[in-house]
Amino acid sequence: MSDVVKVERRGAVLEVTLDRPKANAIDAETSKVMGKVFCDFRDDPDLRVAILTGGGEKFFSAGWDLVASSEGEAPDTDYGPGGFAGITELHDCYKPIIAAVNGMAVGGGFELALAADFIIAADHAQFFLPEAKVGLIADAASFRLPKRLPRAIAMELLLTGRRMGANEAAQWGLVNKVVASEDLLTAARAFADQILEAAPLSVMAVKEVLQKTSDLDDEACYRDMRSGKWHYYEKMLHSEDSKEGSLAFVEKRSPVWKGR
Repeated sequence: MSDVVKVERRGAVLEVTLDRPKANAIDAETSKVMGKVFCDFRDDPDLRVAILTGGGEKFFSAGWDLVASSEGEAPDTDYGPGGFAGITELHDCYKPIIAAVNGMAVGGGFELALAADFIIAADHAQFFLPEAKVGLIADAASFRLPKRLPRAIAMELLLTGRRMGANEAAQWGLVNKVVASEDLLTAARAFADQILEAAPLSVMAVKEVLQKTSDLDDEACYRDMRSGKWHYYEKMLHSEDSKEGSLAFVEKRSPVWKGR
């Protein structure tokens, strides 16, 4: 795809590596490339899960490229499809994305990890938000992080810039799994393989329901769920795969998913 955004297909899994030494920082050009990568992933019927990681072992991503900023790139610049880093505003992607955090996730790099559905972290990974100390705020983290951590802990990270290590992040439920650095991609691939065992439309329907019900009470969730307005949920209900799953269970065999 490019020198700084490397893409590899492994069956139904797309592996994306952000590789911009020294810190995997993201400028507008890189962001637009990442946006195209993830839009293509969203639209490719043969791809079901994505793994996003950084090149090297020190940085997952340092976030917004301050060199580009010093040269005139503004925080509100056009970052292309999917917003900053290609996935922070890609709201219509209902396929799961796994962030394999190989090092420090700083500022926008932390927001990039938060935009993924799962985080597998190397044991030396760190997460922190220095924006308030340089006169800014971490936009996406300011509303996403309190949904993933207790409010007081989220505010602490947002206001103080404190570094949270991988093991602490796992204790709070922010990270799904912590592994040794050399095992990171192996663990992320194994996680992706577990997802691939589920029916494709079921996976997409789960993500759709989670996204559309995040701010609703139970009554509203049921009302909207039964309204027929949720595309992948309705498609899943009436799919061939929904019948195949039951049949495979009765016949004591593994289901053969068709994604329809």
